[in-house]
Order: sequence, then structure tokens, then C-alpha cells
Amino acid sequence: MAILAGLSISDPPELWADLGFSVEAGACRVGGLDFTLGAPGAGITDWTLAAAEVPDGIDGIDGLPTLVIDDPAPDGAALEHPNAVVSLDHVVVMTPDLERTVGTLGRVGIFERRRRDVGRPGQPPTTQVFFRLGEAILELVGSPVTKAEGPARFWGLAFTVSDLDRTASALGDRLRDVKEAVQPGRRIASLDHAAGSAVPIAFMTAGQSR
Repeated sequence: MAILAGLSISDPPELWADLGFSVEAGACRVGGLDFTLGAPGAGITDWTLAAAEVPDGIDGIDGLPTLVIDDPAPDGAALEHPNAVVSLDHVVVMTPDLERTVGTLGRVGIFERRRRDVGRPGQPPTTQVFFRLGEAILELVGSPVTKAEGPARFWGLAFTVSDLDRTASALGDRLRDVKEAVQPGRRIASLDHAAGSAVPIAFMTAGQSR
């Protein structure tokens, strides 16, 4: 099974430190994942997968820049983050061709676990497809009825926190209002765009073991 081992983010290290993450030497470890900060590009620039079945010479998965390693780094001591973040819940990827991306992921050993329609009345239909990548989930978002040319692209991150009230206290008015999450029994709040991150980020309370 492919495991998400890390992500590269264009945000400067000092921004994430200001957002309450523990940052050392330009990097941040959340749970078992390594985040490299200050990467060239914009937003989430690439991901690192362990044990993925990506053929030699292929540097991306349906347009997603990908680094493949044999094994994830050994678990180190869990870092305590002032913003109460404890793990990455999921990474969001957008695609112009849902079934193409689902098929491409399957060919490298990343298989669909479930899907859910989330379209709203009066708006184009939207489907979320979920994949397990070790401790984190990949949430793929696209249209179930139309497709277009172009690559899939990384979009956003959702972190699990131990105490969302502490997160709100650490971030102040940079965090939008807390609301009920789609997942029953969970609450969620999004980072405001004015906070300066190039990545849409949300913070969620923990749910039941998945």
C-alpha cells in the first residue's frame, strides 16, 4: 500500500511558525509526515510516497509531481505544535477528469475506498473520492459528469487537532468561525486567506478511528 510520507509547501517556514507549527531548519513534522517549507512554486508543490508502484522514469501521477521512496522515515518523537495540530487528516486534490485520475492512481497501487456526491442544488455536481495513504487520506474532487483536459493538481490540507478551541486561541482572527464538519461529531474551521498561506488549510477535531 502506498503511504504518504511528506509534502513540499511553498509557504516560507516563518509563516508556518507564526501559524503555530513547530518548525525546525525549514521543515515541520506533523505526526509521521514531513513538510518541507519554502519549496519553489506555489501551494503544495509535490508529495513523497513510500511503497508506491510508480514505474521508473515516471515523475508524476496524472500531473501530480511525485517523489517515491522505498520506506517511510522511522517514527520520531511526536512534536507538540502550539496550534494543537497532531496529524494530517487529509490532502485534497482537484482533477478535471475524475475517472482518469482514479484509474491512474489505481495503476500505481492507490485504490479507491469510497466516494460521495457533494453537489449543491443549482450548482454543477461534484464528487469526492477517498483513498487511504497510511495515516492520511487523499480526497480527490471532480465532476462525475464532465471531463476536461489538464492535469490533476494539489489543492489543500486538513489537519486534525487535539483541541480546536486552543487552535482558535492561537490563530485569533486568522481562523474563520468554527462549524460542524460533514463528518458526524467533528468540528472544523478554515484558515482565512488573509493569514498569508498559499494553501487552503482547515483544522478539524478528531473523529472515530478510521
